[in-house]
Amino acid sequence: MKLQTIACAVAIATGGFFFTHTINEAIAANNTVTAQNKAIIPTQEQALVSRQLATLVDRQHYLNQRLDAETSNRILDFYLDSLDPDHNLFLAPEVALYKKQYGSNFGIALKAGDLTGPYAIHEQYRNRLKQFYEYMLAELKKPQNLNQPNVILDTDREKAPYFATKAEQQAHWNKILISQLINLNINKEEELAKQKALKENPELANGQDLVSPEDLTPVQTLTKRYTRQLERIKRIKSDDVLDKTLNAMTLTYDPHSNYFPPVDAMELNRQTTLQLEGIGVSIRPERGNEDYTKIETIVEGGPASKSGQIKSGDRIVGVAQDGEKMVDVIGWSSNEIVGLIRGKRGTKVTLRLLGSGAAMNQARVVTLTRDIIQEEDAGVRTRTVDITRNGKQYTYGVIEIPSFYLNYRARRAGTEYRSVSEDTNNALKELSAKNVDGIIVDLRNNPGGSLEEVSRMLGQVIKSGPVVQIRDGNGNVSIFEDTDGGAQTYAGPLAVLINLASASASEIYSAAIQDYERGIVIGSTTTGKGTAQVQLDNLAYGQATLTQRKFYRITGGSTQNKGVIPDIKLVDIYNEDFGERKAKNALIWDTIPTAPFKREGEVKKYIPQLSGNSLERTAVDPQFKYLEQRKNISKEANDKKQMVLDINHRRAEIIALEQQSLKSENERRAATGLKPFPNWESYQASLEALAESRAKMKAAQRPALPEEEVFVTEAANILYDHHQLQDKSVK
Repeated sequence: MKLQTIACAVAIATGGFFFTHTINEAIAANNTVTAQNKAIIPTQEQALVSRQLATLVDRQHYLNQRLDAETSNRILDFYLDSLDPDHNLFLAPEVALYKKQYGSNFGIALKAGDLTGPYAIHEQYRNRLKQFYEYMLAELKKPQNLNQPNVILDTDREKAPYFATKAEQQAHWNKILISQLINLNINKEEELAKQKALKENPELANGQDLVSPEDLTPVQTLTKRYTRQLERIKRIKSDDVLDKTLNAMTLTYDPHSNYFPPVDAMELNRQTTLQLEGIGVSIRPERGNEDYTKIETIVEGGPASKSGQIKSGDRIVGVAQDGEKMVDVIGWSSNEIVGLIRGKRGTKVTLRLLGSGAAMNQARVVTLTRDIIQEEDAGVRTRTVDITRNGKQYTYGVIEIPSFYLNYRARRAGTEYRSVSEDTNNALKELSAKNVDGIIVDLRNNPGGSLEEVSRMLGQVIKSGPVVQIRDGNGNVSIFEDTDGGAQTYAGPLAVLINLASASASEIYSAAIQDYERGIVIGSTTTGKGTAQVQLDNLAYGQATLTQRKFYRITGGSTQNKGVIPDIKLVDIYNEDFGERKAKNALIWDTIPTAPFKREGEVKKYIPQLSGNSLERTAVDPQFKYLEQRKNISKEANDKKQMVLDINHRRAEIIALEQQSLKSENERRAATGLKPFPNWESYQASLEALAESRAKMKAAQRPALPEEEVFVTEAANILYDHHQLQDKSVK
């Protein structure tokens, strides 16, 4: 997660930039910008890390798959797809030549530290990308026909053949251009309607400054966009090429063996330790002018905060590393600017800042020393939720766990550190002291983390026994046990909330709770990432993760691919293409023998009754009804793989989707006592105001949205029902 605040509204298929290639935007602070006409050449360190990582995947990956000619050909395919996922750039004869030249020895060369092939292909890629943008800019100077009802654009070309000729390729490019112009024309119409709605009813803005985007025509907008992309090509560096190359190699083995260049390695470390090295600000594109990136929030106690010279709303117009020239970053993406600002603790970075409304000649320069930023908001959070049943109020504790973090470097160094198990243990004690009627562990959107931490956390809620089985590439199985001698921090009613974005350690935790019948697992089927990676932080350049083990439940089934299926199913808010089951080259699901364990509760026999009760509630609950409707609308939009290049046809499609969404929202509002929106424009203005206000809050201060909180409330109701059924069973 980059230091970028993203304001999201309702996702509607209004089309967009169907040329889906994106440039890797991570910018290493210690790298210089490469001129467009200058070849990008790998350094000795990059050649060395290629040799190191290729040797490691060949000898130490879980699959025991040799890096031979067959694997080399597959690596080349993955590499080409990573550069040109929609097969819009390379031509079929070029791809055939690449396969002939490099296919059988692509990976073998990487093992020798020879990056000639991938760097040569990337150079052709950059040239073709430049040709694409130049072609589009030239075509924008010509009149374009936006009324072609018999012309179709294929928007899903992942498996389509490469174009045989330049003429075929450019014909497709022209379709992309027309589709974008259609979308921008419709967006312009909707923006004008939204501004009109705001003018007629200023209360829709909810006190936020919802300035309109730059007043540009669709042609001007695309011209600016393509010119910016052309400039970005000049900033592609050797790190970007190395990133694509080595990740194509690791993806040939599995989706979770990854290479991270130095700047991305910082991000990897941040996610696992809740620390980052930087100045302590969050940034995002300025509303109404995407050329500028502004400072949104400032972390208390960070270098920016301590300086007293940086204010929320400042625009970053230049960045300089210590002793180097100032780089003009107007027109750069937020991710690129983040890459320049972040750096090692103790190093200096200079920002050129422009205050809100200030002229360019009033810009000020501030030099800061980077430091460790502790992300207090990113750790475990606790709260309570109340429900009323049979005229009586019941209180349930909620523990939100964003990841299974552990600052293992600090622990190894013997310094103070944070760990998710310690934070969770304290949360369990705190909620128990409040005499809550049960506890809900919220693992929604939790990507996983430390295996050691999840084992400790399970020990806090079970008495004793195994928590997970792990098999290595040689078939050896080890069992992680609860080693706290029978200690149990919390023995009361327990529920675990999961969804499709719950992965890895989240799946180990929820699977063990389910197998022990220690609590009720509620939500939707998890990601299915049942593999363990070793973090390689001693490479010559950057870091990597390498899959070496596979997780198995104590009952013997893998969590890989299949995921954890909840006891009580609630609506899945994610697109079905998300998750391990849809990932390229994912490892398979399989089983091993069961580990001896003793069940600690009774859940399974109550599931039919609990599911029935839950279904009765969710069928009439306005939030769940809304989510089901939104899921169906989203699926309808995502299922469309073609676009008609006719503005009237596209407008009609968009209006139909918008009306479905508006109807769904207004039904929800009517059911919850809120005033319905008179039109789509009012709805969008209100959503934008909400997103803008939430973006300015720290994560811990943002109240849960009603469509998010309804899962927690339903989990509390399920826990109540479970307790009642158990009481009846005892009687």
